[in-house]
Amino acid sequence: MNKSVRLGRSVATVGMLGAFVAASVGAARADDTVNVKIGEVAPLTGPASYLGKDTENGARLAVEEINKTGLKIGGQNVKLVLDAEDDAGDPRQATQVAQKLVDDKVVAIVGHMNSGTTIPASKIYSDAGIVQVSPSATNPAYTQQGFKTAFRVVATDAQQGPALADFALKTLKVKNVAIVDDATAYGQGLASEFEKRAKEDGIIVLSHDATHDKATDFRAILTKIKGERPDVIMYGGLDATGGPFAKQAKQLGMSQKIIAGDGLCADDLSKLAGEATDSVICSIAGAQFESTRLGPAFAKRYQERFGSRPVLNSPFAYDAVYVIVDAMKRASSTAPDKILAAMPATNYEGVLGLTQFDSKGDLRNGTISLYKYVDGKQSFLESVSSSALAKN
Repeated sequence: MNKSVRLGRSVATVGMLGAFVAASVGAARADDTVNVKIGEVAPLTGPASYLGKDTENGARLAVEEINKTGLKIGGQNVKLVLDAEDDAGDPRQATQVAQKLVDDKVVAIVGHMNSGTTIPASKIYSDAGIVQVSPSATNPAYTQQGFKTAFRVVATDAQQGPALADFALKTLKVKNVAIVDDATAYGQGLASEFEKRAKEDGIIVLSHDATHDKATDFRAILTKIKGERPDVIMYGGLDATGGPFAKQAKQLGMSQKIIAGDGLCADDLSKLAGEATDSVICSIAGAQFESTRLGPAFAKRYQERFGSRPVLNSPFAYDAVYVIVDAMKRASSTAPDKILAAMPATNYEGVLGLTQFDSKGDLRNGTISLYKYVDGKQSFLESVSSSALAKN
């Protein structure tokens, strides 16, 4: 073969290899994506596990949507990874999970679900400088600790308790009430806020008893309350105990309405309370998402993805993820300290309406939605804004 021909072919081969390498490098740069972890914590085992799974589903749906659309932060392609953990509703396990997520280098947290787990975990996130957005912890103490990392996309029991008490006075026309709580941070906190407002409203509190969150037999407390003949009974706790509480009250021939907070306010309460479900009036510490601009479309996407309707906390967890990503975009960074610095200026419209935070990390304009049950099905009553709950 002619020497010059061989040389030409060699040069051509080198050129082709060079072009291939250059194209490969270009493709690698174009697809250069960094994984960014967002932690999510809820009880995935135990009596509240179905609520925990609904919470996780809401966060997961948001992450999947954002990844499908494509996310770029500060010129960098970003793929979100949901690091979902189970705290079993146990405060001790919650702190262990919190430290694990910090060690996993998550940039923010959606969680925890219960007030009793959110509050002890919050110090660990605060010490690490990681934003924590609870989708469902309503105890006011969570954001009263002074941690700059603590936020929530749900109203507080300082609003939920008064809303229930005012409804009892103005709509149910009650003169007295018996109160029972499950001795958890959530149940005690809600019952305390309710009792405070009830007394301000002139409602007589006949008694305030405590059970516990693993209780199954409430007949002793209910028999005592039956003898007091209250106009209504207020229960502070989750549906795992509140459902059987209502059921046993009906079995004892008690016809009083049972008013409760978001811990009982799930669509399928009838699975636990049976026919007594229709005796329950409950509140959710947020807007009725079905009536917001973005709510119905969310419900449809949730149904398509998970094969069921949203249960309770999923729209809150969904919005929490988007609020965190909104802070990333405004900060042009996925660094935890930059996300934290951007969070106070949040002005985000989501499934639940507008999210803005006050100086403590609470919603600037909280909403409480009240529901009753008809033939075991949840039926909307009314919404109350936090400003309407303020006493002159």
